[in-house]
Amino acid sequence: MPFADWTFWKYISSAVDILLVWYVIYKLINIIRGTKAVQLLKGILVILMVKVLSDFFNLTTLSWMMGQVITYGFLAIIIIFQPELRRALEQLGRGKFFSRSTSPDDEGQEKTVEAILKATDYMAKRRIGALISIERETGMSDYIETGIPLNSQISSELLINIFIPNTPLHDGAVIIQKNNVAAAACYLPLSESPFISKELGTRHRAALGISEVTDSVTVIVSEETGNISLTKNGELHRDLKVDGLKELLVSELIDTDKTKQASSARWNWRGKTNG
Repeated sequence: MPFADWTFWKYISSAVDILLVWYVIYKLINIIRGTKAVQLLKGILVILMVKVLSDFFNLTTLSWMMGQVITYGFLAIIIIFQPELRRALEQLGRGKFFSRSTSPDDEGQEKTVEAILKATDYMAKRRIGALISIERETGMSDYIETGIPLNSQISSELLINIFIPNTPLHDGAVIIQKNNVAAAACYLPLSESPFISKELGTRHRAALGISEVTDSVTVIVSEETGNISLTKNGELHRDLKVDGLKELLVSELIDTDKTKQASSARWNWRGKTNG
């Protein structure tokens, strides 16, 4: 019986070990989801596949090269994934790494989308420049700390007042976190992509930059033209009409099909975007 008990607890400890490893992997995937790290991970998988195939087909030189890349790639991974590793360590220090992630309620998301649409429409017609970034799964605390904390309930009036020219908070980005205006006048990282049109200014570069390192959705209103744009996952959707912006925001921020149908009936939005 003692031997049987030992075997039983061995199985239990192995199962717990596997579950913990999978949970850590799951949390890491949540941290890097929507960031450039996803593409980098795909590159690493390609290298591993090439290594396996070169060994299988006895391609000596290629196998040696891939072996060197894998051997010395550990330091490169630390450098490349520095933002993601830092974010994971910060969450671990704050006790958030093993906490259950919560998503905003659908009703609150609807109010957020409605406030952004109303404010964006108002500012676009008057050519008031604006930059509004909405946090999703990837935390934006680092960028919130660069601005002026507000922690206010979101409303179209508040957003419009923030971006009125020559006011203290109008220069920079507003970051929305859990359906609240977390901070204004925030600094966002500028995209270094060489494919950005020269006619686009700092706001668009900042919106693309934050979409490359987080899974946030960012709305831009051009001060020069009044055009509305949206960025997500490194993609720029330009010259949107209000209906097109509405569809993108609803599809990105409101998850359930039931809520989408309710939003469709309530707002009567059309199913075509100008991306």
